[in-house]
Amino acid sequence: MATLQVVVVSAEEQVWAGEAQMVVARTAVGEIGLLAGHQPLLAILAAGEVRVTAVDGGRIVANAEDGFISMENDTVTIAARSAHLVH
Repeated sequence: MATLQVVVVSAEEQVWAGEAQMVVARTAVGEIGLLAGHQPLLAILAAGEVRVTAVDGGRIVANAEDGFISMENDTVTIAARSAHLVH
C-alpha cells in the first residue's frame, strides 16, 4: 500500500508528523481527500478539522485555521496560523 508523509504545523510548533493512508481537510472551495498518487495541490485551508488516517488505521484529528495545504510527491504539508490536536 502506498502511503503519504504528513506534517501538520502551526506558527509555533509541529503539531503532528507521520505516515498516513489518507488526509481529509476543508479548503476555501470545499472538503478534499488526499491519497497517495494525488496530483500536486496547493489550496487555502478553511478553519476546521484536518482528519488523518494513520497507516495502522488510527485517526488523528487536528483543528486548524488560517493557512494552506500542499501536496507533492506523496508529501502533505498543512501549515496553519493556529493548529492543535483534538484526539
